[in-house]
Order: sequence, then structure tokens, then C-alpha cells
Amino acid sequence: MAGLRSVLSGRSVAGQVFVLLLVMVLLLVVAAVVALVLQVQRDSTQEARNRSLAVAETFANAPGTIAALNSPDPTAVLQPRAEAARERSHVDFIVVMNTDGIRYTHPRPDRIGRQFVGTIEPALAGEPVVEEIEGTIGRLVQAVVPVEDPDGTVVGLVSAGITLENVGGATEAQLPLVLGAALAALALATVGAALISRRLLHQTHGLGPHEMTRMYEHHDAVLHAVREGVMILDGDGTLLLANDEAHRLFSLPEDAEGRHVRDQGLDPATTELLSSGRVATDEVLPVGDRLLAVNQRPTDPAGRHRGSVTTVRDTTELRALSGRAEESRERLNMLYDAGVGIGTSLDVARTAQELSDLAVPRFADFATVDLFESVLAGGQPDAAAALRRTAWAGIADDAPLYPKHHQFRFVESSPQGRSLATGRAVLEPRLEAAPGWQAQDKERSAQIVEYGVHSLITVPLRAGALVLGVVSFWRSRKQEPFDEEELALAEELVARAAVSIDNARRYTREHSMAVTLQRSLLPRTLPEQNALEIAYRYLPAQAGVGGDWFDVLPLSGARVALVVGDVVGHGLHAAATMGRLRTAVHNFSALDLPPGELLALLDELVGRIDQDEAQDEHVAPVIGATCLYAVYDPVARRCSLARAGHPPPALVRPDGRVEFPDAPVGPPLGLGGLPFESAELELPEGSRLVLYTDGLVEDREHDIDVGLERLRQALAGAGESPEETCRSVLESRRPGKAADDIALIVARTRALPAGRIAEWPVPSDPAAVGELRAAVVRKLAEWGLEELSFGTELILSELVTNAMRHGAPPIQVRMLYERHLICEVYDSSSTAPHLRYATMTDEGGRGLFLVAQLAERWGTRYLPAGKVIWAEQNLPPDV
Repeated sequence: MAGLRSVLSGRSVAGQVFVLLLVMVLLLVVAAVVALVLQVQRDSTQEARNRSLAVAETFANAPGTIAALNSPDPTAVLQPRAEAARERSHVDFIVVMNTDGIRYTHPRPDRIGRQFVGTIEPALAGEPVVEEIEGTIGRLVQAVVPVEDPDGTVVGLVSAGITLENVGGATEAQLPLVLGAALAALALATVGAALISRRLLHQTHGLGPHEMTRMYEHHDAVLHAVREGVMILDGDGTLLLANDEAHRLFSLPEDAEGRHVRDQGLDPATTELLSSGRVATDEVLPVGDRLLAVNQRPTDPAGRHRGSVTTVRDTTELRALSGRAEESRERLNMLYDAGVGIGTSLDVARTAQELSDLAVPRFADFATVDLFESVLAGGQPDAAAALRRTAWAGIADDAPLYPKHHQFRFVESSPQGRSLATGRAVLEPRLEAAPGWQAQDKERSAQIVEYGVHSLITVPLRAGALVLGVVSFWRSRKQEPFDEEELALAEELVARAAVSIDNARRYTREHSMAVTLQRSLLPRTLPEQNALEIAYRYLPAQAGVGGDWFDVLPLSGARVALVVGDVVGHGLHAAATMGRLRTAVHNFSALDLPPGELLALLDELVGRIDQDEAQDEHVAPVIGATCLYAVYDPVARRCSLARAGHPPPALVRPDGRVEFPDAPVGPPLGLGGLPFESAELELPEGSRLVLYTDGLVEDREHDIDVGLERLRQALAGAGESPEETCRSVLESRRPGKAADDIALIVARTRALPAGRIAEWPVPSDPAAVGELRAAVVRKLAEWGLEELSFGTELILSELVTNAMRHGAPPIQVRMLYERHLICEVYDSSSTAPHLRYATMTDEGGRGLFLVAQLAERWGTRYLPAGKVIWAEQNLPPDV
């Protein structure tokens, strides 16, 4: 009873806490009740608006409403319907009226025929309106909606309304329950507050605020006055209390209390001892430049409460014996780690970042590396150019130093500027007293000093006679400034890193040159053609340039050739060989050879290249080359292809099915002696033919079957356009750096419409030439190409006449209207026509000369049973 009276008296801390808790709970309960009542009222109003609008729209759109409004007596039809709907929907009234607001229905029949009270103008304009009004039956919500006939004309209005009193009845029904729950919560809160205050009364021994304040003031005065560090930790390793001496000895942050000992920035040995809670007696720990004797005991010897109390003394008498040895050991370890950890890659930025990461926090609190822009690209440093902050590392992320990737120039008076100009390291022990440094950026310099950075070492990155940039080491946490010994260590550290950065720079330059050469040998733009819609991707390998290549070659007869190849190996030799093979394919394709014959010529060429380079011991032969050559004909909608050691193409049908056609595979190019077989594929319009190199489906961890299955899944889920297909295929690849080049072509087939193809069989009779010319003129007029009639007649006359004289039947003429007007004459003879200049006395020999003059291009294409002589003419500009 005495304790309860002490609590209720309010003089003790426990009593004051009890009263405060009780008042807070009471305010929360009252606020909750008021909020609930207001919420219920708001929900009632919203419910009335929603219900009235829904009932009005439902009745207005009900079948028969429009017919009833147009009937001779709308009231007779609509009144019973409105009353039945009102009772079922639980609204107070449903009123149907004409466009002048005269009521046809009303719950009270005596009000039918009178003017409706409310706003109807928006409804007459076709927009429903909901409003709250003070009606004859009380405060109500009513909605007015239009009744529109099929052509959108408003033929009447429907209004439904409900009083707020009828909807809001739930508020009064819930209020007793809410008040009861509030009283129960208040009672429970009172009991809980009493229990808490009783426990607090026991803990504070009934002391009042003033007595407790004096007790803790005496406690703090004693705790912080002793010259021995005291720390109290709980069982989880969280620091509960640390006096001033503990803060000084361990360099704890100001907000150390309440944080785990692992988050205090202590060395691993100290962290392990403090977090373990084990018993320690005069255990010596090196902490920074101090040797501390640590004693640690549990806070409760009986083990009922986990936790520990630690006392620390600074044993300065041992500093002279161990300080220099430990410092020398740390510097040797740092230089060893620099030799192992810096230069793990041939990337300039990554190597610079490795230097910064090594220096922080072992040597400096912040480290930055600034390189000339040209060095990052692999070039020679330009002393007049700007520098870029390539690497940044620090013990915190909020330091006001220039951020990473920032571009700037150092003024001549700054330490960095002096290091770049003289090629020597500069030590600034006190930054706030260095006016030359502050001239770089006065505002930022002031922020850096205010942040706590007080000492700086700048060392130029030198590679022979070249100065690649400058490295800056900043100190803030450690109070002692950098000294001359640390300056020598910084120079040694940067000298080792400079060698790796220069090697990375040289590699970047060579790699850029090789990539430039490789890209110059690849097609920069695709030729214009209508047979295929094409998208492509080329991804060079990260380790070096390779020999992957691709090409798109327009052929005669509106056909298009697709080719992908791969020269095994990387480097300039592979790229140069790739360029030679691509040029050879360009030349061989002009002969209009079948894919198998073209690969045979290419195979022979690679063999000769190997023989030539085998005589030069400094040049490696071509150790392997693969190729796939495909020709698509938009007229026949067929594709013929052959491959030499190359992965099979993928075919996506218009319905989405993915196939890998069983095309015969020959040996890689250069082996010689074996023929190459061709395969014929029937390609419906809209099919997608996917050609690629092995870098897309093979890697060191998985064989080609896994890669082909992954490619199949990517193609099955890709979009229909070639661009979307390329994107889906590349996104399906496993992330990481590519070990090999990747060339990818996706071609969606198009078909030449039948209306743009004209064919005529020609008998071996000179009289048939005239009939052919007339048919050609009619077809050109049908196509709107009358301007080409003269030239086309002359070309076909000469070609058909030659076929009759020097060829063999049957003779067939075909004309294609594509990007050009293409004329083709087929005969079964393999006799090759030759262009020559006829002399003045020759009676003939001028036919092909005239064809060559009239046509943009002409040539001969050999077939298994005969040949085709073709000629292309440019279309008129307005076509």
C-alpha cells in the first residue's frame, strides 16, 4: 500500500511516469473514438453518393426506360417500376422526369407533374451529377443521370436519392461498442502503467527526480575523472558506457554508446577481446600507437545477467620498445601486399582503384588517383590537358573531395600541381596553413579542412620520363600529420603501382588499335535490298580482338547472300586474316556461284595463305577458319546454304517454331580435299533465319548442346522483328566477360509479290521476238514503267537473239520489278557470252555492248542445267 501511495503521490519518478502514461493513453483513446466517428460519418456520405448514383444509372439504362419515356403516358409505365426498384435498392426515392424537370414518378403521387427540386443542367448535357441538398425529408444525397437514346440524345432524366439519416444509422449502432472498447483499453492501460510504475519504483528505490539527478552527477564525475578507461558492454557486444579515457585510448567516435563493438573501427584483436566477454587480466593489446593493458570481468559473477566491464590502462613505458618494430613490420606488409594486389588486370581504372583500396585505411584515411584523360584511353599523357579522378577510396563516403570521374585541372601552387610540374612528391603536414593548396578551390578547401582532413601527401605517377597523373593521400582520423618516413613509403607504394598502370595503359592502346582495325574490316552499313529485313550485332571479346565476321551481299535476280565466319585465335593476325577472307567472299560472290562451290574456292584460298605464311617464322598460319554461306531467293522463297565447320543456322518459322536445319557440314577451311555440300530450305514469308558464330553458343564451362538449347529458348520467346530477336538472344547469354567474339545476323524473309514477276517461254523462232517485245511493253505499262520500255525492249531483244543463235532451247524470259527492273534470259547451254568491241566492218558483235550501255549492271549466272544472262536497270526517280 505504501508503494501504491508513493506512485499515486507523483513526487517520485515512478509516480510521474504513471501519470504521464495514463494521460497519454487517455488522449489516444479519445482521439481514436473521435476519428472513428468522423470516419463512419464520411463513409456514410460516400455510401449515399455511390448508392444513389448507381441506382439512378441502373434505372436509366434499364430496358424499356426509353420506350416508356416516349409512350403517351410515361407515369403509368414508370411509376410501378420506380417504386419496385426503390424498395429493392433501399433508397428513399426514384424520380423519372422529362428534360424540363417535370416529374413522371415520385414515392408521393401528389408530387407527380411538379417541377423537380435540384440541379439538372449537367445531366441535360450528358454528364451525371451528384449533390447534397436539404430536402423535405431531411438532409439527403441525390444523383441525376441522363437517359440517352441510341444516337446520344437526352430524352429524359432519372434521379435517385437517400437521406443521410438512413445511411448513417451504423454510426449510432457502433458507438456503444466503440465506447466500451475504449473504456476497456483505458482500464488495461491503467493496470499496465501501474505495473510499470511499480517496477520503476523498485528500481529507483523511491527516489525523486532531484535525488536521482544528484546521484548520477556524482557517478559521472567519478567515472570521467579517473585516468583509467572504463567500458561496459552487454552480452551481445553492444557498448553501453565508455568514459572519457576509454574514448581517448580507443579513439571511439562520439556516438559510440549504443553501437556494437564491431562498428567502432577497432582493430580485430581488440574487437575479439571486447566482444567475447571472457576474463582477461593485464592483457596487452597494441591499439594504434599505444600498448594498452586490459582487464575484463563479467558484470554479474553469478552469471544471471550477461555482460562485461572492461578497464584499460595506457602502458606508455613499452611504446619505445615496440612502436618502431610494429611500424616497420606494417610498412613491409603493405609493400608486399602492393606487389601482390596491384596490377591484377590490364585495366587502367581498376589498377588505380586497387592502389587506393590498399592505402585505405592502413596508410591514409582517403586516397585518390587522378590520371590524364589520354592515359585512360591508352595514349601518351598531355601535361596541358585535364585530369580525371579515376579512383577514390576512404573511410567514409561523405568527404568533400572531388568525386570519382570528376574532371578538373590543378593550379600550379597546389601540392598536386607542384608534383605534376616537378615530378617529385610533396608533403603538406598542415593543410590549413597551406595557401597554395587552398587556391585550387577555396570553398571546397574550407569544407575539407572543416571535415577534419589535416595532412596531405601527393606523389606523381611516373613511368620512366612520363608523368601519368598524381596520387593524393589524405589523413583525418589520426591526429599526427604525415612525416618524412611516411612520405618515403608513399613514394615506394606509388612507384610500384605506376609500373602496373603503365602496363595497363600500353595494353589499352594496343587493344584499341586492334579493335579499330577489326571494326574497319567489318561492314559499317548494310547494303540496300528488299529480300530480307536484317538486324545484326557484333560483340568483340574482352580479352582481345578476334576473327569473327559477317556480311550481307546483294546478288543478281533480287537474291541476297548472308555469310558469317570465324578465324580461330585473337589479335591483329586473326583480324587481318578475317579481312582477307571477307574480301575474297565479296569477289567470289560476284561469280554467282552456288554456296558449296564458293566455299571450295575459299578453302583453296586459305590453304594458299597457310603456305605463304608458313615460310615466315614470325607469322603464325591460320590454324582454323569456319564459314557459313547462304543465298536467299525471294522469288522462289528458297534458301541454299553450305557450311565449313560452322555451327548450324537457326530457323524460326512464322508460327514461332524454332528449328536447327540439318544442313551438311564440311571440314573447316584450309584442310582441302573434300567437297562442300549445299542444302535447300523452303522458307515461308516471315521466317527468321539466324546465323551466328560459336562464341554465342559455346564457352569453357558448357558444350555447344547447352548453348544451342539456350538459343532455342531465347528465340522461342523473342519478338517477331529482327531487332527484338537480336536483343532477346544477347540478353539470354550468361552475364560476364565474353571470352570469344560474337557475330549475330537475324534475317526475316520477304517474298517478291507474284504481281511483280513476269515470265514468258520463247520459241526458237526469230518471229517470236516481236511478240515478246509487245508483251514486255504491256507489262511495263501495267507496272507504270513506260519510261523503261525502249531500253528494256532493246536489252531483251539482244539477249533473246543471242540465246537463239548461240544457246540451246528451251529459252525462258523473266522480268522482276524490285529495287531495279531485272531482265533475265535463260537457255540450257553453258556457253559463256563475252563483251567485245566490234570493228567498223563487223556485221555483228555489238549486242552485249549495247546491253552494257543501257543496263546499270549485267552478268551471267550458271545453273546446273544451263545459264541465265541478266541485266538490271535503275527505276525512274518518281517510282
